[in-house]
Amino acid sequence: MTTSNSSSTPSRTLGFVTLFLIEMWERFGYYGMTAVVVLFMVQQLGYADDRANLTFGAFSAMAYAIPAVGGWIGDRVLGSRRTTVLGAIVLACGYTLLAIPSSKLMFVALAVVAVGGGVFKANPANLISKLYEGDSAQIDSAFTMYYMAVNLGATLSQIATPLIAVWIGWHVAFAVCAGGLVVGLLNYAFMRRYLGHIGSDPDHQPLGLGRLLLVLAGSAVAVVLITFILQNREIARDVVWLAGLAMLVIFAVMIAKGSRGERKGLVAVLLLTAQTMLFFIFYEQMMTSLTLFSLRNVNLDFFGYQVPAGQVQALNPIWIFLLSPALAWFYNRLSKGKGDFHIATKFAMGFAILSLGFFIYGTSGRFAVDGKVSLWWMITGFGFQSLSELLISGLGLAMVSRYVGPRLRGFIMGVWFLATGIAQYLGGFVANYASVPQNVTSPVQTLPLYTHLFLGLGEVAVVGTVVSAAMIPLMKWLSAGQQEQVAA
Repeated sequence: MTTSNSSSTPSRTLGFVTLFLIEMWERFGYYGMTAVVVLFMVQQLGYADDRANLTFGAFSAMAYAIPAVGGWIGDRVLGSRRTTVLGAIVLACGYTLLAIPSSKLMFVALAVVAVGGGVFKANPANLISKLYEGDSAQIDSAFTMYYMAVNLGATLSQIATPLIAVWIGWHVAFAVCAGGLVVGLLNYAFMRRYLGHIGSDPDHQPLGLGRLLLVLAGSAVAVVLITFILQNREIARDVVWLAGLAMLVIFAVMIAKGSRGERKGLVAVLLLTAQTMLFFIFYEQMMTSLTLFSLRNVNLDFFGYQVPAGQVQALNPIWIFLLSPALAWFYNRLSKGKGDFHIATKFAMGFAILSLGFFIYGTSGRFAVDGKVSLWWMITGFGFQSLSELLISGLGLAMVSRYVGPRLRGFIMGVWFLATGIAQYLGGFVANYASVPQNVTSPVQTLPLYTHLFLGLGEVAVVGTVVSAAMIPLMKWLSAGQQEQVAA
């Protein structure tokens, strides 16, 4: 269903605000949890670095794999609006389980969070694309501002939960994440009328109790399976590889069965998704190697304030929150002038900036004092890494909206999330190249492990820049006339 509202009408603006806020609170819960969960495993549960990294990587993969199914449920079964609400409720339950002080519940709680996030994740973005259907000049700007919602929620929670974990307790920090989801649901309940004119077909039909029960039963089965997978690293690895194969098969089948216009769009999305996967290997370092680097090798004194190690992650959303409005304005300005950069050009620019960020992290070791570097190195590195995120990951959903028609969009958004989940699991493996043996405690000994990893990642990002730049002519050919066909 499309809407003919202009971008200036109050209904579209309020509809965007409604989705902005539910996404903000969902991300508040998710990133509040990720700010402390690896540290919780290492410091509270006594996990070795490699076990904590791979457990979190497997969780990330599961959380990002399920949106392929969540998008299908939103498109074909319950409706995008209803599935958004259901996912938020399940997430609140998962964070509540984490808040119970029992280490035996951790894997079950992470599984519930993975299922809830998977059910939720693709649907608000799909609603945004429907809200701006046929307005290609606004779509990049809308998704950039929508991406700011992600990082506004992340900023608030990644500042709050590490402090709460240190001052009050780990499980209270997880309880705050659950509270964020409750606030988001209440806000959505008050503003849902502004989304009444958009949604997938099931949203405009009566809710079938049988369908809802089937979705709930499937979610319960998924929780059991994911709990088992998270507890068995070898099985987790095999599942991720199977998911990668499934993703390639899905694209191959859709490309083979699609019309000529759909095929070009799907090939473009496949190539850009491959680049996005490379980016998310870097992204996973924020929650793993960069967080543990902050714990062990960063002087966390900031003008007399001792920054909790998990709070360093908040630099990412703070930078994105600061950069998003300027970048959205820049996109709109370009669209009114000689024309915006092609999305493939933005990806290439993103990798170039990403390489600078990791070279900064790696170079910081040369200026360490007693094995510890200044926090300003992290502040600067996160600035470059965050700008690259806006140019690559921030436009991932806009990419799907640009190249894929409404018939396939929700499902392909889910597949895109699946790809990012696979990449984040690989990021956990990469982080283990800086895994610190449990008997090593000296910052002088741990420093070269991290800086060597970061310099190597900077070199990989340079390769990504070259490959992305070389693909620009092909991407321009694939996208020629594509937007008009998608809008049609």
